[in-house]
Amino acid sequence: MKRRINLLIAFSVLALVVLTTVQCYLVKTAYDYKVAQFHTQIKNEIGQITNNYSDIDSALTAKKETLYKKLSENYIQGKNTRLDIKKGVLETEFQSAITQQLQRKFERDLPNFKIDFAIVLNKFILYKNTQKADTIFSEKPFIQNKLYGNLTSLNHAFLVRSYVGTTNGIFENQDYKLLTEDSMYVSVIDWEMIILRRMAFILVLSLLSILTLISLFVIAIKALIKQKKVSDVKTDFINNITHELKTPLATLGISTKILEQKNIRDNDENFNSIVNTISRQNNRLQSLIDQVMANSLAENEIELQKEKIDTEDFLLSIVNDFKLTFPKIDIKTDFGTSKTVLILDKFHLTTAFLNVLENAVKYGSNSITVKTKIVDKQFSISFEDDGIGIAKNKQALLFEKFYRVEQGNLHNTKGLGLGLYYVNQIVKAHQGSVSVISDLGKGTQFTILLKV
Repeated sequence: MKRRINLLIAFSVLALVVLTTVQCYLVKTAYDYKVAQFHTQIKNEIGQITNNYSDIDSALTAKKETLYKKLSENYIQGKNTRLDIKKGVLETEFQSAITQQLQRKFERDLPNFKIDFAIVLNKFILYKNTQKADTIFSEKPFIQNKLYGNLTSLNHAFLVRSYVGTTNGIFENQDYKLLTEDSMYVSVIDWEMIILRRMAFILVLSLLSILTLISLFVIAIKALIKQKKVSDVKTDFINNITHELKTPLATLGISTKILEQKNIRDNDENFNSIVNTISRQNNRLQSLIDQVMANSLAENEIELQKEKIDTEDFLLSIVNDFKLTFPKIDIKTDFGTSKTVLILDKFHLTTAFLNVLENAVKYGSNSITVKTKIVDKQFSISFEDDGIGIAKNKQALLFEKFYRVEQGNLHNTKGLGLGLYYVNQIVKAHQGSVSVISDLGKGTQFTILLKV
């Protein structure tokens, strides 16, 4: 049974991990899709704002083309090197002006986004007549090749568009053609939060799904463990009740056989002794059956016959009866109250209190003290003993039906595990509470609180 449960738990954990992984993968896929969708949106909106920058400032655009022509013609003449052209293109007097105008245009036309951008030069190629193209400059996009913009790095930016520009000119009766390529990269401030806000519904739904899966898993595992525990308790109870019934049944069987002997029947003393033995064992069997039946009831099914009683006198009578049954036990009273009148069921509470006292004797007590006091307008009855005590991890189980504290894997003390369960049910039926304080080897204190 235990192996099957462990295998079931292992498969359940595996299934939960797989389902959670699939859910995370789906969320990641949705996130990537939203990012791509967002990039496309930004590309389309910026594409409608900027083309070749002539709509930003035609005068500045004309200056840029004039500069490019001058640099190209100087190169044709041999006045400029490739490095001079690159330096001349990247360090222009109108660089800051175009940057500022593009920023203002983004702020005006895209008010919902805060955008940083960079336009970097990729290529600067010169064609002379039909000769082979002279590649003056051709590099991958680097922020060091920035023409305009306020970005300091391309690490978190994405490509919006690339623009290829051509310029035709004649110099010293030679036709030439200039081809330039630049790329625009943008970075939207807090774009991650924008994506997450757009994914809010998906994230909440996914989180709820995962939490639901985990909750169902925990509930299922708890139910499984509880079912195993119930099964173990039932098995333990059957073993216990079988053991408890065997002794009186065996005694009854032997007594019956003895009564079959003529010499026993003719001897009145022996006959009466055997009959008394049969009567006692019969009463014991009836007591066992009554105990099982009584403890099958829930607290709300117990019918109480309440009456006004002097609680201290009531407790004293229980203690005196207990002394007669267990004369070797040193039982004392320490009443901090007097003449407290409560409305209680004497029959059920007598059985409950005796169960606590007998339980103390079963677990090694030689001395018991019964104390009373008023605590927060409640009548407190405590039973303190010097028995073997109860481990902390066992105390929460004490009042469960059929539970008995074991020593290792063995139950060395006889009983059905119903006594403290019965105590708890009766006290609850009186709208009270019962608690326990104990340490191994230091005895136990049971405290019952009843309404005043």
